[in-house]
This record gives sequence, structure tokens and C-alpha cells, in this order.
Amino acid sequence: MTYDYEWFKKSVYNMTRIDLNAYKERQMKRRIDTLISKNNIQGYEKYVSLLKSDKDKFDEFVNYLTINVSEFYRNPEQWEYMDKEVIPELIGKFGKNRLKIWSAACSTGDEPYSLVMAFSRHMPLSNIRIFATDIDKQVIDKAKTGLYNAKSVAGVPADLKKKYFTQVGPSYQISDEIKKCVEFKQHNLLKDPYPTDCNLIVCRNVLIYFTEEAKGDIFKKFYGSLVKGGCLFIGSTEQIITYREIGYTRKNSFFYGKE
Repeated sequence: MTYDYEWFKKSVYNMTRIDLNAYKERQMKRRIDTLISKNNIQGYEKYVSLLKSDKDKFDEFVNYLTINVSEFYRNPEQWEYMDKEVIPELIGKFGKNRLKIWSAACSTGDEPYSLVMAFSRHMPLSNIRIFATDIDKQVIDKAKTGLYNAKSVAGVPADLKKKYFTQVGPSYQISDEIKKCVEFKQHNLLKDPYPTDCNLIVCRNVLIYFTEEAKGDIFKKFYGSLVKGGCLFIGSTEQIITYREIGYTRKNSFFYGKE
């Protein structure tokens, strides 16, 4: 048997249900080869054996595989548009008590917690529920802890930072009242069923790592998850080239509606 990258991708899928074929191959293979080298291992076969026998190494691999670069209120001008245009429009259409909000590929929780704070300017926290998902259990655990470094929280508006964070040494702990508004769950965008009847879906700066085919499938599934009048918020590094064919209307560069 040839223990090449094709074999490795199949082995990873059998262990994790993560389909590496959906990622840009040269970029992902380079990341994996770097991690194997870091562990002083020769070849894919020995590395797979290590992943099967060592839970810590397995968790490290999944964490490394899933790109986790996140921060609160990333690209502030887009959050300002959300605050001034998108949230009031959603409330006008659906009211304050029935909004279903999904933060997809939520990483370490910066984004869903930012959503809670953004909506808190428009409604009581008791009315806010965010469903947040990620493929990586480690980052979900970190999100549930809610402890962040100074760089992560640098973009939080001063009044919200003062109200909802407590400084612990050099780090910042988010308040329990914000944490209570978010439900975290593991979810694989490439294979798991999607939530339905969403008023707002946020998925930012994740799909750039996927192939064009995988991205197209995900954007179609997001469209199917939205209610009519709902909105998709994507990252500043992304665009939906075929948005008209899927059925979206473009509100601005990063917000797409299902009318």
C-alpha cells in the first residue's frame, strides 16, 4: 500500500469526518506536513498511528487543521452597518422575540459574543439567542470559557467592553450574562444537516480555505437555511460570485438577503 497524501485524506475522514478534499490542497498539505515535522515523525502512516493512539495529539491535529483566527468586532465598519441597517431591518420584519441567529464556524466565540453585544443595543439580553457552531471541539471549549487576550477584544466598543468584560491579569473574561445567550455545538459545514428558519447567518473568513465547489455548496445551503427576508453576513475576504443564480440579493459587499 502507498501511504501518500490521498491515503492520508481518507484516513483523516474515517477518523474525524473532516473531508480534506474540500480544502485547497497545496495550502492544507503544507500545514499538515509542517505539523508532522513538528512532531518529529516520518511519513503519513506513522502520524496516523500516533493520532489513533494519543488523544492529545489527535486534539492538537484537529485544532491545527481548523483555521482559528478570530477577534471581536472584526472589521468594525461592517459591524456598524449591522447595527445601523441590518438589525433594525430584521427587527422590523420579524420582531424582537422570534429571531433565530446562527454563527457558523464560530471559532473561539468572538463572533457569537459580538453578535449578542450588537443585538443588546436593540433588545434585552433575555430576547437574544445565538446558535454557534464549529467543527473543532477545542475551540468550542475555549469559547465556553470566554477568556480572551487584549488583541482579541481590542475592537469591542468602549461602553460594551466596560459593561461586559472583567480584566483578569492581562486577559479579559466575558460576563456570564453574555455567555448565557449563546448555545455552542459541534457542526461540520461539509456534511452535517443545517439549521432551518434562520433570520441571520454569520459565517466570516472561513470559506476562503475551501475549494470553489465546496464554497458554492455551502452558500446554497445557507440560502436554504434562511427564511425569506433573512440575511447572510460573510467576511471581508470573501464574496459570492454566483449570488444571483443562488437567489440572493446583495445588500452591500458582505451582506446578502433572501427576498
